[in-house]
Amino acid sequence: MDGDVAPLRGICDLAERYGAMVFIDECHATGFLGPRGRGTDELLGVTDRVQIVNSTLGKALGGAAGGYTVGPKLLIDLLRQRSRPYLFSNALPPPVVGCATRAVELLLASNEIAQSMTAKTMRFRNKMTQAGFTIAGSSHPICPVMLGDARLASLMADDMLKHGIYVIGFSYPVVPKGKARIRVQISAAHTDDDIDHCVDAFIQTGRKHGVVS
Repeated sequence: MDGDVAPLRGICDLAERYGAMVFIDECHATGFLGPRGRGTDELLGVTDRVQIVNSTLGKALGGAAGGYTVGPKLLIDLLRQRSRPYLFSNALPPPVVGCATRAVELLLASNEIAQSMTAKTMRFRNKMTQAGFTIAGSSHPICPVMLGDARLASLMADDMLKHGIYVIGFSYPVVPKGKARIRVQISAAHTDDDIDHCVDAFIQTGRKHGVVS
């Protein structure tokens, strides 16, 4: 939610010190973090130190539903027998599986998509910061535009839609009180012109509401 990345190297150090396994939830990393889009463990160079990965097919992989868990065979066998969400869920629709499979194939075939995400993310973050906005996090494609006030976030999001930009205002209880923001999510489908248009819309809307000068 804050556009930051977990200190996974330190977590792995602690796990190794105390004989623990490392489990990571990669729903906001799969498909775009790391040189080949393989996630936080690839980004931070600890792929061989993470034992269990849980992620989704419904975000960057485009399937709109479903998810997966990968890990040691004994663990996966146990989950197949004892995991209630797995046992009491229907199988995924074939089109969802086909879409997600194709998305993975594209990522495996080339690092171009993942690399373009990095460039587009930094373009948005840098231009917004130069315009006077506060963007939480550092290099994550989830770019929270911090506003602080819930009503302000809602009003600005409504005004952004008038400029053809669909963004959502987040406020308490989704985020802590005083941490209201508009969350922008950069996509590989966005062009540089799309990003520049979004920034221009934020500047106009921000000036209207006295957020930037």
